[in-house]
Amino acid sequence: MLTELSIKDFAIIDQVSIHFKEGLTVLTGETGAGKSIIIDAIQLLSGSRGSVEFVRHGTNKADIEGLFTVEKHHPVYLKGEHYGVEIDDGMIVLQRTITSQGKSICRVNGKLVTLGILKEFGRSLIDIHSQHETQSLMDPERHIELLDLYARDEIERTLADYTMLYNQLSTLKKRHKELSENEQEMAQRLDLLEFQFRELQEAELSPLEDEQLTEERQKLMNYEKLYQGIHDAYYALYGEQRGLDWLSHAMSSLEGAANYDSQVEKLSEEMTNSYYLVEELSFQLSSQMAELEFDPDRLDFIESRLNELNRLKKKYGQTVEDMMEYMSRIEEEIDEIQNKDSHLSRLQTEIDECGEDAVLEAKHLHDIRKGASQQLINSIHHELKDLYLEKAAFDVGFSVKEGNTTDPSINGKSVKLHKKGMDIISFLITTNPGEPLKEIHKTASGGELSRIMLALKRIFSKHQGVTSVIFDEVDTGVSGRVAQAIAEKIYGISEGSQVLCISHLPQVAAMADTHVRIEKKVENDRTSTVVKELSDKDKADEISRMITGAELTATTVEHAKELLSLANKHKQNA
Repeated sequence: MLTELSIKDFAIIDQVSIHFKEGLTVLTGETGAGKSIIIDAIQLLSGSRGSVEFVRHGTNKADIEGLFTVEKHHPVYLKGEHYGVEIDDGMIVLQRTITSQGKSICRVNGKLVTLGILKEFGRSLIDIHSQHETQSLMDPERHIELLDLYARDEIERTLADYTMLYNQLSTLKKRHKELSENEQEMAQRLDLLEFQFRELQEAELSPLEDEQLTEERQKLMNYEKLYQGIHDAYYALYGEQRGLDWLSHAMSSLEGAANYDSQVEKLSEEMTNSYYLVEELSFQLSSQMAELEFDPDRLDFIESRLNELNRLKKKYGQTVEDMMEYMSRIEEEIDEIQNKDSHLSRLQTEIDECGEDAVLEAKHLHDIRKGASQQLINSIHHELKDLYLEKAAFDVGFSVKEGNTTDPSINGKSVKLHKKGMDIISFLITTNPGEPLKEIHKTASGGELSRIMLALKRIFSKHQGVTSVIFDEVDTGVSGRVAQAIAEKIYGISEGSQVLCISHLPQVAAMADTHVRIEKKVENDRTSTVVKELSDKDKADEISRMITGAELTATTVEHAKELLSLANKHKQNA
């Protein structure tokens, strides 16, 4: 959930910090007070496009910071691992700074990230719905994703198996296409590959050669230091001071005393072991010193060879192993091009076999989606009935795109597979009996669209994994019993996820667990926004103002208290 939001020098907001709680938080206030500006700030944290217009007049930058808390195993942890962002104790801080020069600076838990990465984190934590965003929810291209979310437990494994086959099939088709290109391009490609192969072959590469040569060069270039160090160490043991003689004397002395004390006996054994160990080391030093020699010709050869390897690395790989792997790959490709017909035949066989397997998985996905769609239809009809759209009919449309001769077939008919299978999904609805079902965005009015969106959101919110759902005046254009139904649906969503809602409906405000009023004030000829969490008494007064749009009256205050009482009863029975 969004726990804390800090905004500084953003639009008409001077500085404000808002602490959000679980459940349903409703933000109300006069038009122009800054309610939507707060939502704009949250949208910037979720990666929306920024503008210098957001920077408060007379300041250098606008700063927005949001603290989110998530449960263990939330998908955002995977994003953290992928992008190297540490997430401790389930706390995530998103930061966005927009300068007066138009630059945008993004951070996640203090780490600088691109706007694209910030968007990935933001979209996994925040789900914003405004009248404009509602239209995107109705985008047919998203419907298959929503249906798969609804059926996630059943479909996840099958979708993973299909995705693996689809990617394999795409790779095979791409290779087949490359091999089938015109003769001139293939001839040019073959000339290039043969030149590269000869160059690498003539280099006579061997594994780890560059590392071994680099180590040997290091020894030759530092021959004097190496020789002097080994020489001094050896003569410290066998030279004038003869360190080994003193160790031998110490060993003999302890051997004589070992018979009288068990502790001294142990020390004597350790001294004896140490003496023979140092003696062995001195022999190794002597051998190493004898083997050391400076060979300028060998050093010249190593320098020349390393230069040649570095030249090849710029073209074929960062290490000798990379170059040898590349050499192996192009050898296979040369063989493919030289024996193109047989390879094309083999590839086509693999494509056919993989296509058959992919179609089987696509049909399995289709069957799962069909079953889930009927459950979804029943659930949405129930939600629509609660929202006084009982005469509306909802359905999930299934279709497939016809493929060409190179695509796999089902019952003799070619189908175009895509990343999600073969299904093209669209949510269909009619709100008027007798009218045909049409795609949602083509048939619903503004008020109906808001209710349809709420019905979908009520069902999908628990599947999408976001921590905060934000509604920005999605209840516009409704009143009466529909307004009450919308209020109850929004509250229902808040039972499974934190909900922040900007609303002009008193019914929605009455349902709030936390009610925040946004006010605009003018001081020293500057406009700023003030945020105030309302007490129970203040809630009644604010709802009363929402009812009348004017001054408080005893009647409207009583009406507001009645709304609050009804809302509390609904919560208790929910």
